Amino acid sequence: MAKYLHSRFFGPVFLAASISAGGAENKGASPADAAEKARQAVMAQLKTVDYDCTFDNSKQKARCYFAAGDAPRPLLVALHSWSYGYTGGNCVHFARFCIKNNWNFIFPHYRGPNWTPQACGSDAVVADIADAVAYMKRVSKVDDDRVYLIGGSGGGHAALLMAARRPELWTAVSAWCPISDIAAWHDQCLAAGRGYFEHIRKACGGDPAKDPAARAEAVRRSPLTWMGGASRVVLDINTGIHDGHRYKDRNDSVPVSHSVNAFNLLASPEDRISPEDISFMTDEQKIPGRFGVPEKDPSFGASHPVLFRRRSNLARLTVFEGGHDLLPDMGMQWLARQHRKSPPDWSPGKSGRTGAVEITK
Repeated sequence: MAKYLHSRFFGPVFLAASISAGGAENKGASPADAAEKARQAVMAQLKTVDYDCTFDNSKQKARCYFAAGDAPRPLLVALHSWSYGYTGGNCVHFARFCIKNNWNFIFPHYRGPNWTPQACGSDAVVADIADAVAYMKRVSKVDDDRVYLIGGSGGGHAALLMAARRPELWTAVSAWCPISDIAAWHDQCLAAGRGYFEHIRKACGGDPAKDPAARAEAVRRSPLTWMGGASRVVLDINTGIHDGHRYKDRNDSVPVSHSVNAFNLLASPEDRISPEDISFMTDEQKIPGRFGVPEKDPSFGASHPVLFRRRSNLARLTVFEGGHDLLPDMGMQWLARQHRKSPPDWSPGKSGRTGAVEITK
């Protein structure tokens, strides 16, 4: 029988029957050891591939799961976080869901950590992620009406960018704690002493605050620049209210304003959040009282309740109690309810099992 164990870094972790029934070899194992064995069991079911990239005729690596059977199955494209590549740890949360539900899955490298010119939202990145979809459609049976994208932090940045620049690829996109403005994040990280500003300078070829060419690169690599294109895709943007601040024992890195500003570019005028309210939310880590009682969504769990939620057109913004966090179960539940031939399903989800995952940067 399948079981779940909790770990600080992986949340409650799905254990395959072969592990949960592991007998003497697992007796006395710590929760962290059991979680690591469960992670390894999931990752062992993935295949590492090299797929063709049209941008420069190179190959990029990815981890994949190919759904069983002859019937077309959904495809999930999941994106690594800022400082990682296709071996990034967040892969396991998405892979576990896809294996359990018999979905196709790909976790592409797309030029790796975001401190080189070819990474960090470049044209190569956009092409590589689109090529990952094309690859999966060539080698597996994919349901074209159920092609999903998810990512957090640097993966949230890339998810917003792909929603904006290649909206036709996706049934729905789930972005968590995304960076939407590279130049603004450079300045925020510099002021806070977070080293990501150095990554941005390496990727953009200089300091965006001082070098016009680097500034132009930062603008081109920012989802806000392209956001109007995302009006064609169902998009769910989620962020923790404490992100960008000291939270618990962490120094979380992406202010709430990045998510709110992205939503505003997709919202009807009457649904947009004012600059004053954005500043209050970002600086005070609170929701203005006049916004009223938020919608309840059990999929966020008791520890990360929804504090603020607003929908407009095909976009939704959710601010929850938390920091630089990803809630995989909530994100996957929501994506699974979306179908290209049906209106967006914005209904609250069911009580989640996987809890929050601190996004590795």
